[in-house]
Amino acid sequence: MTESTPVVLLVLALLLAGPVPALLARSSWPVRVPRAALVLWQAVALAAVLSALGAGASAGSLVVGHPSPPWWLLVAHGASLLLTVVVAARLLWSAHTLGTALRARRRRQRHVVDLVGRSDGRAPGAVVVDVAPPLAYCIPGVRSRLVVSAPALDSLAPAEVDAVLAHERAHARARHDLVLEGFGVLHNAFPRVVRSSVALESASGLVEMLADDAARRRSGAVPLARALARLAHAPVPAGALGSGAVTPAVRIRRLAPSSSGVPAWLVATAAYAVAVALVVVPTVAVAAPWLTALSRAAGLS
Repeated sequence: MTESTPVVLLVLALLLAGPVPALLARSSWPVRVPRAALVLWQAVALAAVLSALGAGASAGSLVVGHPSPPWWLLVAHGASLLLTVVVAARLLWSAHTLGTALRARRRRQRHVVDLVGRSDGRAPGAVVVDVAPPLAYCIPGVRSRLVVSAPALDSLAPAEVDAVLAHERAHARARHDLVLEGFGVLHNAFPRVVRSSVALESASGLVEMLADDAARRRSGAVPLARALARLAHAPVPAGALGSGAVTPAVRIRRLAPSSSGVPAWLVATAAYAVAVALVVVPTVAVAAPWLTALSRAAGLS
C-alpha cells in the first residue's frame, strides 16, 4: 500500500457517486437489457461506497503507521477519513430510517385498502377500490397487495387487465421494492453535494421494464402497450410500485420489435463484465495491497 492509496480510492468514490452515473443515465442501451443495466447500476453504487470506506481505512492505517507524517499527508488522508466516517454513518442511519418509514407507510396502505377494497372476478387476486382515477399498483412486502381501481377495470379490456395484473405480480414476486430500497440507502449515504439522484431514478425505470417483460411474456406486447397507454398518468402512492409509473412512453416504445444490429445478449454480457470489474478491480488493485501490508505488520509484531 502506497501513500496515494487513500487518494485513489477517494477520487474513485467521488467519480462513481456523481459523474459516472450521469454518463450512464444518458445511455440508450439499458432499455434493451434492463436486468443487466440494473446490475451495472448496483455495481456502480456499491463500488462508490466500498471505495469511500476503503479510502478512510487505508488513510488511517498509513497515518498511524508513519513514523513522522508530513502535514500534507495528514490533510489528504484526513479528508479521506472524514468522507469515510460520513458515508458510514449516513449509510447506517439511512438503512434504518428509510426501511422503517417505508414499512410503516406500506402497513398503513395495506390496512386502508383491506378496509375499503373488495374483490372482483375481472381482477382475480387483486383488491378493487372505488376511486375516481383509473389506477393499478402493488403494495410490496411479505404480504403484498395488488390494487386496481374500478374505473381501470371498466376502461381496460380483459387481456389488458391480465397484462396489468401480471406486471404487478412481477413486482411482488421479484421484490423490486427491496432493490429500490437498496438504491435509496446507497444514495443517501453520500453527502448531497457529491451524490447524484440519477441512479435511483434510473433504477425505478428499470424495475418497471423488468415487470413489463414479465407481463409481455404472459399477455403479449399489444395488450400491455394498450394498458400502459391507458394508465400513463395513473397516480401511484408513495412507497408503492405501479404500471403507470416512470416514463410510460419509453416503456411502450421498447415493446416494439427491435432492429438493432447488436444482439441483446452481447450488450448484456458487456454490462455484466463491467459490473464485475467495477467491484473486483478496485478491490484487487487497491484494497488487496493494503490488506497485505496490514498482515505483514501484524506478523512482524
